[in-house]
Amino acid sequence: MSTREISNYYDSTERSDTREDLIFALSKVKGRNIAVDCGCGAGSDIAYLRSNNFTVHAFDIENESISRCRKRFKDDEQVILSRDSFNTFHYPESSLVVADASLFFCPEKYFESVWLKITNSLTEGGIFCGSFLGPKDTMAGPEYDKEAFWNDTLVMNESKIKKHLSNFELLKWTEHDLSGETTDGTPHHWHIFSIVARKKSKLGNR
Repeated sequence: MSTREISNYYDSTERSDTREDLIFALSKVKGRNIAVDCGCGAGSDIAYLRSNNFTVHAFDIENESISRCRKRFKDDEQVILSRDSFNTFHYPESSLVVADASLFFCPEKYFESVWLKITNSLTEGGIFCGSFLGPKDTMAGPEYDKEAFWNDTLVMNESKIKKHLSNFELLKWTEHDLSGETTDGTPHHWHIFSIVARKKSKLGNR
């Protein structure tokens, strides 16, 4: 994806409405309000989390993302930013991990170790709020130009996702399977699994 396309994307999402999944996830968080925002983009989720008194550790692989967020949250010591990938980020202990439309871009060869890091970083009863790219999405198909956009897209079906959620209690599961157009008018079919799940305690659910 070109620098211009990335900038346009951040411009269009910087003030996005908060997703229902994230609002729901926050209602389920117990304990200390510490969150990790994976692939923080222009910082819309950070802003919502801060408005709810969360300390936010956020990362993104794109320089522009971190530059924008540093400017946006320059006076806020409770926003800790780093330019990292999923596999280089140090996941602090947290009560909430947010990974919306970002795990799509975690290289498959790193996913198992990344998922273990995410799981281990969550306190017992901690909440995961994120999404996975399904096999029917345009980005998963043979006509998707990986060289122009992203050359290593993580695609997961329902059974594989639920296998990785074996240590979680599933609180909300939504499958998005619809066609439309992107913001620039390009036809696209979306197939996305959106999830809110609670990490189980060692003694099981209570």
